[in-house]
Amino acid sequence: MINAYAAKEAGGKLEKFQYDPGKLGSHDVEIDVESCGICHSDLSMLDNEWGMTEYPFVPGHEVVGTISQIGEHVTSLKVGQRVGLGWHSGYCNSCRTCEEGDHNLCADAKMTIGGRHGGFADKVRAQARAVIPLPDAIDSTKAGPLFCGGITVFNPLVQFGISPTSEVGVVGIGGLGHLALQFLNAWGCKVVAFTSSESKKKEALELGASDTINSRDEDEIKKARGRFDLIISTVNVKLDWNLYLSTLAPKGRLHFVGATLEPLDIGAFNLIGGQKSVSGSPVGSPATIKTMLDFAAHHNIEPVTETFKFEDVNDAIARLREGKAHYRVVLTK
Repeated sequence: MINAYAAKEAGGKLEKFQYDPGKLGSHDVEIDVESCGICHSDLSMLDNEWGMTEYPFVPGHEVVGTISQIGEHVTSLKVGQRVGLGWHSGYCNSCRTCEEGDHNLCADAKMTIGGRHGGFADKVRAQARAVIPLPDAIDSTKAGPLFCGGITVFNPLVQFGISPTSEVGVVGIGGLGHLALQFLNAWGCKVVAFTSSESKKKEALELGASDTINSRDEDEIKKARGRFDLIISTVNVKLDWNLYLSTLAPKGRLHFVGATLEPLDIGAFNLIGGQKSVSGSPVGSPATIKTMLDFAAHHNIEPVTETFKFEDVNDAIARLREGKAHYRVVLTK
């Protein structure tokens, strides 16, 4: 039996929950969970914000632990190995995108917290393909958020061939944005933080930004006209996107990794004139996650975290829900 924490209804408190996972699949592994980050997506799923949550619901898709069992056909991992598991727990491995290495774009990819139980538990299972070994240099209590927040902001750097001479703006310095600053700085880019928080300006500079812009000051944003090769938006609120488009250099890209639910109000002429692009991306493929972890280990990149014990999970959820997390919350044994 697996011991977990589950909600029985939308927005409900997490309670102790036990379930029988059945026989381990031949291509799957079982992980003894050591820690698990809490992401805003866990909240969205807990509250059934996206209309697809099944209850009882066990959150947790930023899992770190050690392999305790492997299926009979698993050769890529071994018992006792330290690993991580992110948003996806499996792929079809036979479609065109999987065969091209873009497993994260697989139409049949399995969510770690959708249609199965996640990592707020003592154990979790997943397809071996989706489980990534953790470099020795990365702290287990810090690693979890890299498997969602970290790869989400790292993936665009790989997908779009971002140059180390690029100037990049990051909108929103929170759970995603504070990691984006670190990755972009280590990548070699000149990084500018868009934030409305005076308290975060100093910290943004410490995390790798060379400059900050007040995201609520229209005049200040206008002064950045034609400046950025890339803007990464990590926020889930509506902003004046046409104003942000004006800050892009020719051939610049406004890229969304934050799941804003409102439609984007963007004028076509704002794109056409400078041959600009608007795009979005999810988490990365297993190969890109491995690259991200190696890069993070090499450059000493890690999330700023607060830790709670698993038994205090509801307190941890409440802190994230109230917007008080600095910057990521991690559950530990």
